[in-house]
Amino acid sequence: MKAIPRLPKTVIAKVDGIATAAGCQLVAACDLAFASEDAQFGTPGVNIGGFCATPMVALSRNISRKHTMEMLLTGELVDAKAAMRMGLVNKVVPRDYLDQVVDKMAGLIASKSAMAIAKGKRAFYEQADMRLSEAYDYANRVMVESFTTADSDEGLDAFIEKREPEWKE
Repeated sequence: MKAIPRLPKTVIAKVDGIATAAGCQLVAACDLAFASEDAQFGTPGVNIGGFCATPMVALSRNISRKHTMEMLLTGELVDAKAAMRMGLVNKVVPRDYLDQVVDKMAGLIASKSAMAIAKGKRAFYEQADMRLSEAYDYANRVMVESFTTADSDEGLDAFIEKREPEWKE
């Protein structure tokens, strides 16, 4: 779970069933998450006398405190549409389209500069724990650096020339 934010590639969860405890934690830890209409999510530790403390870490960083506490304190399953309203998943689709939707998203992300995705993902997670002023200073440095690369030059040239970019990095 701790490695996912440090990976240079985008990690996408695809849920077509029940994701509880560590499974729910994994969904929350991923960069993006897609679910079928039949998917359900939960942290049922309290139902057996425990507490899902490690899933709490990922959940509390992805959904509101109130929603996190409700899941942790009740142990009840949350349906896919509620999970989307909470921000646990990006999109809910019919089961028959789940693979297609995830593949399309993965392909779209893969068509971008791998260097830009890696730097941007790293910056996203690093700034999240900073104070607001510090986060803006950091993000400003990242943005300047990202627009002074061979890939940004290629991207701008491709835009001006109305063609698809050929990423170098």
